[in-house]
Amino acid sequence: MDPLPASVLPAGVRARILPPNNGLDVHVLEAGFETPGRPAVLLLHGFPELAYSWRKVLPALAAAGYHAIAPDQRGYGRTTGWDPDYDGDLGSYRFLNLVRDAMGVLAALGHREAHAVVGHDFGAAVAALAALVRPDVFKSMVLMSAPFTGPPALTASPAKAPDIHAALAALPRPRKHYQRYYSTRPANENMQHAPQGVHDFLRAYYHHKSADWAENKPFPLKGWTAEELAKMPTYYVMDLAEGMAETVAKVMPTPAEVAANRWLPEHELKVYSEEYARNGFQGGLQWYRVRTSGRFNGELEVFAGRTIDVPSTFIAGASDWGVHQVPGAIERMQKVACTQMKEIHLIPGTGHWVQQEQPDEVNRLLLSFLAR
Repeated sequence: MDPLPASVLPAGVRARILPPNNGLDVHVLEAGFETPGRPAVLLLHGFPELAYSWRKVLPALAAAGYHAIAPDQRGYGRTTGWDPDYDGDLGSYRFLNLVRDAMGVLAALGHREAHAVVGHDFGAAVAALAALVRPDVFKSMVLMSAPFTGPPALTASPAKAPDIHAALAALPRPRKHYQRYYSTRPANENMQHAPQGVHDFLRAYYHHKSADWAENKPFPLKGWTAEELAKMPTYYVMDLAEGMAETVAKVMPTPAEVAANRWLPEHELKVYSEEYARNGFQGGLQWYRVRTSGRFNGELEVFAGRTIDVPSTFIAGASDWGVHQVPGAIERMQKVACTQMKEIHLIPGTGHWVQQEQPDEVNRLLLSFLAR
């Protein structure tokens, strides 16, 4: 697989394929590589994203004196060597192995440590575990859009939780949780072969979760109940009979709205749609299956009760439901899971794609934190 061409990248950002690492040939974007010895900042994307999601952050970090590194993570983009099969090796996507992938990227680029690990969306889960289990390698942490509440608790015989999925399905308007849907076999087919095509599917998906969709007005939920969860938009709590392609098609922006979009114009969205049309979504969906199956929680329970003690901060959009989708998560992150998270930043007029929607403000907050 060739790296992304320079024609789609900002000045000063290059793409290349790293030598084999943990079974992968990793595609990375990097900036600030010209000067050896710079402190590394590792940027980890979420779903359905790519290393390209950091295109507006990489140059700012390089200008501030850092070696900024953004890989296509396992299951994504132009990184190869991952299992794309629903029935394949799900264990290769377990979260400690994703941390191993991140460490391998640093080592391949000559770094023994990272000044900071920065994770957005599902990448925040990897960044948080990296800082939790190897604080000697990942010296500080920035989470974006997805709070981290700590490793799973260690219990001899965990109590059986109420079946939230049955409760959602039993609502007067039957619903289902998006992570449960993403864990099903039909999910990839539904999105990769969406009736509207991958490009328009992604356009509607990104629009639906951004501040451009005027109905994104999140608020704290009272608890993990079907009635409370059903207050969230359908990209989180879907109608029971519909796939994600049908869900987001209902809010497809108009041609005028697409033309007016400055944070994700058509030529930039094309980078995403071409990658996902080729690869499908199953690689990223495997991450959800690891989480929802609980099969690999045992190895994370080894860290039960352990806190993240490196300097940390949280950045998200004030219009992002991701901050509130797990009731109480942001409070638990700051008060329990992270002992040095002194500030939480919710940027007004910004949705889920915070580093793409408001890169100037994200870069300002990020550089201020890194300098401290």
